[in-house]
Amino acid sequence: MTITESSNGPSPATAPRQGRLPGKALFGLFLAGFISILTECLPAGLLPEMSRTLHTSISLTGQTVTVYALATALGAIPLAWATATWPRRHVLQLALAVVAVTNTLTALSDDYTLTMVLRFVAGLGTGLIWPLLGGYAAQLAPEGRQGRAIAIALAGTPIGLALGIPLGTWLSSLGGWQLAFHASAAVTVMTMAWVLVTVPNLPGHPVDARFRIGRVLVVPGLRPILFALATYMIAHNLLYTYITDLLLQLGMADQTGWVLFAFGVTSVLSVLVVGTHIDRHLRKLAVSSTLLFGASVLVLGIVADAPVLVYVAVAAWGFAFGSSPSLFIGATINASGEAANVAQSITITVFSASIAIGGFVGGLLLAGLGTASLTWAALILLIIAATTVIGGARYAFPKKG
Repeated sequence: MTITESSNGPSPATAPRQGRLPGKALFGLFLAGFISILTECLPAGLLPEMSRTLHTSISLTGQTVTVYALATALGAIPLAWATATWPRRHVLQLALAVVAVTNTLTALSDDYTLTMVLRFVAGLGTGLIWPLLGGYAAQLAPEGRQGRAIAIALAGTPIGLALGIPLGTWLSSLGGWQLAFHASAAVTVMTMAWVLVTVPNLPGHPVDARFRIGRVLVVPGLRPILFALATYMIAHNLLYTYITDLLLQLGMADQTGWVLFAFGVTSVLSVLVVGTHIDRHLRKLAVSSTLLFGASVLVLGIVADAPVLVYVAVAAWGFAFGSSPSLFIGATINASGEAANVAQSITITVFSASIAIGGFVGGLLLAGLGTASLTWAALILLIIAATTVIGGARYAFPKKG
């Protein structure tokens, strides 16, 4: 993987020492991504409790995840352009402040409409964060190590996904679902303090008129990457948003925490393994990720009364998924060259829209066809994703990567 440097690279004053990754700064970006996705998926582990407080059904309460992702999808491009000239750390701090405030207010709300509005505003905050992370990390990294820097910065996304539901479930057992949102707000404030101290405040730059959306979308390879990303992420969210219902059908509702722990452990392991090899073997890793995820879903679809196989399948799913944001963002940066910043905003829009679609369609499938339909719908999507990745050998996922 060869990351193309954008024109707004770090100044000499903020550039890291040759060959050394700026670990503290990258950890700050990691935390920002972690908070964003943690806040997004937090309700998924709290749906029964939240639905009672908000006086709605579980499927309607599940749309608190959908509306958050929808806001991120709608806001990513316009907000990125509106703040393009702002200092980068200022944008990141503003976005984190929005997330902290809305999480606190969500914990205080017992009204469904107000909660949905707050979740939408929180999603707009994330719409500011995610387009920043990959490019910010690449600018802070020394030549030849941008891929690893991006993998570190984006690792907060899969780890947040892996830990969001179990953390929410655990905190809910201690003090109600509201405690989970209060804790998320507190961690966000601590992240703001870390970012303030450790992350260089790189200057913003206006969007180059050459890189408008229409022109960027015709860049060779970008559309297959976006299509593969969409099918992959919709498949994931069909299952992950309603994982508690899936495990209930498999007779493992009492083991939800441990199953999710297995997912989280292998997700973290995936980040560590893929981060080491992503600069040289992006294509192989992307193909392996889609195929392994598909095989895992197939096992979940046919398994019955075999808890060990469920654990194995979920662990393999976590390993496949853990590094997927880094793989797709890395492929986007490679394919788009000088248009990388705009392409990343488009990618985040697709990423977030896919989360929203996955949650929404999953709710429809759950209500209309039952839990079993989730696995088969996800498997079909993953077959499409794998076919697209494998077929993108020239531009999207080139064999040299």
